Amino acid sequence: MPKFLMKRWHGLHQVWSLVLIIALTLALSTYNWLLGLAGLVLAGVVAVYTLLAERSFRRDLTSYLGTLSYRIKKTGNEVISELPFGIVLFNEDKVVEWHNPFISHMLERESVIGVPLTELFPALQSKDKDKEQEGPVEIRIGTSVYELLFKQEERLLYVVNITERWNIAKKYEDEKLALGVVMMDNLEEVTQGMDDQQRSALMSKVTAEITDWAQRYHMYLRRLTSDRYLIMTDFKTLKELELSRFVILDEVREMTLDLKIPMTLSIGMACGTSDLIELGQWLQGSLDIALGRGGDQAAVKVGQRQTFYGGKSNAVEKRTRVRARVVAHALRDLMKDSDNIIIMGHKLPDMDSIGAAIGVLKAAQLFNKEAYIVLEGLNPSIEKMMELIAGEERLIKRFITPEQALTIMSGRSLAVVVDTHKASMVKEPKLLSATDRVVVIDHHRRSEEFIANPVLIYMEPYASSTCELVTELLQYIHDRVGLDVTEATSLLAGITVDTKNFSLRTGSRTFEAASFLRRHGADTSLVQRMLKEDLEEYIKKADIIKHAEIHYEHVAIAVTEPGVKNSQLLIAQSADTLLNMTDVLASFVISERTDGLIGISARSLGDMNVQVVMERMGGGGHLTNAAAQLEGTVTEVAERLKKVLDHIDKEEGLFE
Repeated sequence: MPKFLMKRWHGLHQVWSLVLIIALTLALSTYNWLLGLAGLVLAGVVAVYTLLAERSFRRDLTSYLGTLSYRIKKTGNEVISELPFGIVLFNEDKVVEWHNPFISHMLERESVIGVPLTELFPALQSKDKDKEQEGPVEIRIGTSVYELLFKQEERLLYVVNITERWNIAKKYEDEKLALGVVMMDNLEEVTQGMDDQQRSALMSKVTAEITDWAQRYHMYLRRLTSDRYLIMTDFKTLKELELSRFVILDEVREMTLDLKIPMTLSIGMACGTSDLIELGQWLQGSLDIALGRGGDQAAVKVGQRQTFYGGKSNAVEKRTRVRARVVAHALRDLMKDSDNIIIMGHKLPDMDSIGAAIGVLKAAQLFNKEAYIVLEGLNPSIEKMMELIAGEERLIKRFITPEQALTIMSGRSLAVVVDTHKASMVKEPKLLSATDRVVVIDHHRRSEEFIANPVLIYMEPYASSTCELVTELLQYIHDRVGLDVTEATSLLAGITVDTKNFSLRTGSRTFEAASFLRRHGADTSLVQRMLKEDLEEYIKKADIIKHAEIHYEHVAIAVTEPGVKNSQLLIAQSADTLLNMTDVLASFVISERTDGLIGISARSLGDMNVQVVMERMGGGGHLTNAAAQLEGTVTEVAERLKKVLDHIDKEEGLFE
């Protein structure tokens, strides 16, 4: 009991009161001793009464405090027992020492005392021991969702039922607006030569298939143009479409297999933002990427995630040159309006990159513009070509280093990027930020990464090479184009290398471009001299090939020994050679490169999309020609590649 309660009856105020009474009584007795005696008796009675009253107060106070303590303890127990959330006390080994009834009801067990937390909540096993208490952990038990909140210092765990909140959040996510566009990406090529009746019958057939697909997934479908449809749905349905891997792509292609060129679709979809303007921009970007990658696929953007589905067929060659003429005229105007032109290829350039750069350089010189090609260092794939160019002083002086290019770059300079569309792949990305006038000319399938805000894009995945695209542009950019032997031969060499001597990815326009170059003096013997192999390199290539193993009956995978370094060119050549073997439809060569990275070159004959495989490995490329560069060891990369192939095989199969 507090001291102030114990001493309240004999404190100084009481003492002085009694002293005063006694003093007054003594003073009174001097006048009349009888009155003094009576006063003294009265003072004694008051003192006894005060003592008895204090004892009674203490008894009542003690009784009250005892009752209050019992009530508080009883109420506390009832509150803890009836709390709408769980409380668990655990020891240093994370074993349950005590819990309230909420936990028993939740787990449908009478008691879990002595049971480890990881056994009660298996989701904790996958958490880092040092990080599991940093934030709440969500777990699912039956149909309910719970949130675990740790208080490590008190070794206390709160378990809160968040099922209702979780369901509301999930419903909100599932009902987010998703927009899509379905486009017949090769309608003109498929219907070429058809009469109106055949065209109408085909359109009706394909439209019915798309409509049935939309109804199957309860999507709103609206026709925008003859070859384009708008889709409106929600995020929940979009996830179902992703699980089905956009089966409509295969259905339409297989339905039109009897045609000379099967009909293919390109689909762009976007979701994940409440800003309709931004959602529309994402949608258009997804469709552009799907078309830029060759069509016959779906590109889905959800927030920061970009996913691709399909892409099983080669891009159809465009039979009209209207786009080439329009781009050539636009490029001509940009060149005329620029102070100078800086041309860049990708890191570790090949003959296609250098040849295309020389073609753009020629176009700039036709308008008397100062133009330069950015090149730093040589690699085995271009050594022989650069030896040929070195003999032309007029041409070789146009090659400058990235540092020199930065000094002459200005806001009115035109930067032309050839044979790549990724800012991370160019030799000096700073050049792209020094001007807002950037042109991209590329034949690779478009990836998620793309140079920001180019003023002109000429990307045609159907083309065999960038040299083919540049050759076509030269035919329209000026009335009179005169190429010398070195320039024409460089362009022809780029086409020859990328087509493997006109055996892969060649169309009618590839041969037309080669014919144009041949008429302007391209020397095929010089091209063959550039492509000659060194005996030592050939032996190294044979050593790589001897490690090849066959997987999935038609996939050759060659993994070199650890510590053996090879150039990227040799790795690529080995993959090309493996593709020539009987029953091999796709080849992968994995080797350590001279720069310490692990290089993978992937090739196929078109029955397998190696671009999808390499994208999952962090690389990219074409349906039949792709590559990736990774860190690690050849063994680790090989295991990762096999896991990716297994995953794709289970999802949709490796081959068409």
